[in-house]
Amino acid sequence: MSRQNIKFLAIGLGSFAIFTWVVLTQGPLAPVKVTVEKIQIGKLSNEVFGIGTVKARRSYNLAPTMTSRVKSVLVDQGEVILAGQVLAEMDPVDLDDKLAGSQRVVEKTASAIQAAVAQVSEAQSRLKTLSVTATRYQQLRADGFASQEMFDAKLHEKNAAASALDTASANLAIARDEHARAQADARGIGKARAQTRLFSPINGVVAVRLAEAGSTVVGGQVVIQVVDPNSLWVETRIPQQQAGLVRVGQVAEVVLRSQAHTPVAGKVARIDMVSDAITEERIVNVSLSNANASIGEYAEVTLKLPDLNDARSISSAAVKRVDKVIGVWVLQKGEVVFKPVKIGFSTMDGRTQILDGLEEGDEVIVYSQQAMREGLKVKAVSALVKG
Repeated sequence: MSRQNIKFLAIGLGSFAIFTWVVLTQGPLAPVKVTVEKIQIGKLSNEVFGIGTVKARRSYNLAPTMTSRVKSVLVDQGEVILAGQVLAEMDPVDLDDKLAGSQRVVEKTASAIQAAVAQVSEAQSRLKTLSVTATRYQQLRADGFASQEMFDAKLHEKNAAASALDTASANLAIARDEHARAQADARGIGKARAQTRLFSPINGVVAVRLAEAGSTVVGGQVVIQVVDPNSLWVETRIPQQQAGLVRVGQVAEVVLRSQAHTPVAGKVARIDMVSDAITEERIVNVSLSNANASIGEYAEVTLKLPDLNDARSISSAAVKRVDKVIGVWVLQKGEVVFKPVKIGFSTMDGRTQILDGLEEGDEVIVYSQQAMREGLKVKAVSALVKG
């Protein structure tokens, strides 16, 4: 073999070796590069993050009870108001006339009662006098000084006086009933008239003004919304799997959209008993401290929960769901195996609590160049390089 042929053969073998090395280490036959970590034991700082909306715990929608026209609105949005203050008034139409008429009926029936009382008093006096007279004539008839006809006449007068007293008493009862009915009618009209005015139930602030003078509103249609500015809280949705450790009184940090760089202190004020079965969330209401927030404003809420000591955890990126089973890919002798695990909560810094399923020495795959599958050959590296 000539020297030139030997040279070409050496070059060919070298090229083949390089090609083979590239295929086996860098090409499609090369092991998939992954990063791994072992389970860690230590303290986990537990926090829960949620998105919520600012609402008022004490909010009142003021509306008329019947269809009417707005006569006047006396306050505007943002005004500070006092309990009992008139905020708006509806057109009373004919209620004032009806109230005046009912009051006159009350006065008339009161006069009728006085007249009936006088009639009863007169009938009582007449009956008393005729009773004495009838008794006297009865004695005279027994002594033979009066005839039977005279005694019967006096007895008839006594009975007539008793009947007159019964009639006067019945008239008095009727007059009193009419007076009570007139008073009830007057009170009813008075209440209807009072319903034309919308009063503030609290010391607060006008949040919304929804009607103007001259507009017509139906019964129950809100004209003004009043809120207590000291009762603002954030209605926050928390994942159910993390809501179990939330307790009333725990501190929170609230970041309002209008004050993105100034966190506001908060506290868990109430935990709703009903959870959302669709989104798997539970509503936690977080009260605000000295927050200049607007109702309906979005807020980010971070709840500080109790820390866990001696907790076993791995990177949250290692937790996968395969065929509806939660688990992790574990490196065993250069190949990967999927292990189901039971997890606890996940921290905001990317750690997930492991309750069961992993041994202390297991190497868990955190990141990989491609999707994992059973039996795939992998190679552990310190970090994955993009490119």
